[in-house]
Amino acid sequence: QVQLVESGGGLVQPGGRLRLSCAASGLVLNYYTIGWFRQAPGKDREGVVCVDNSGKDTFTTASVKGRFTISRDNAKDTVTLHMSNLKPEDTAVYFCAAITVGHRDIADGCGQPWEYDHWGQGTQVTVSS
Repeated sequence: QVQLVESGGGLVQPGGRLRLSCAASGLVLNYYTIGWFRQAPGKDREGVVCVDNSGKDTFTTASVKGRFTISRDNAKDTVTLHMSNLKPEDTAVYFCAAITVGHRDIADGCGQPWEYDHWGQGTQVTVSS
């Protein structure tokens, strides 16, 4: 059974930092591209940052570029989203998702949620003073 479990969310002040982790089980992580998506109340789920299966190539959406980065450790079956200089508009539920390698060229972006094969349950990030 495939599981993606996010952790690390919480309440943080504007300008603060958070690190979200995605722990994978039931799959061979290096067969998958991983995306971090977020969904704010009343808004569509959007791809934020994604990383290819090797960890060499990433894509970062413009609204978080320079503030969010992604890393992965295939040996430990984890993918981490590093967030800094957080803003109130970053408030959302953050999800990690896996798509089979080769099904999405992230040079063009992280893609749409429906393209992804597996999802975590999400973790809430709230940026507020």
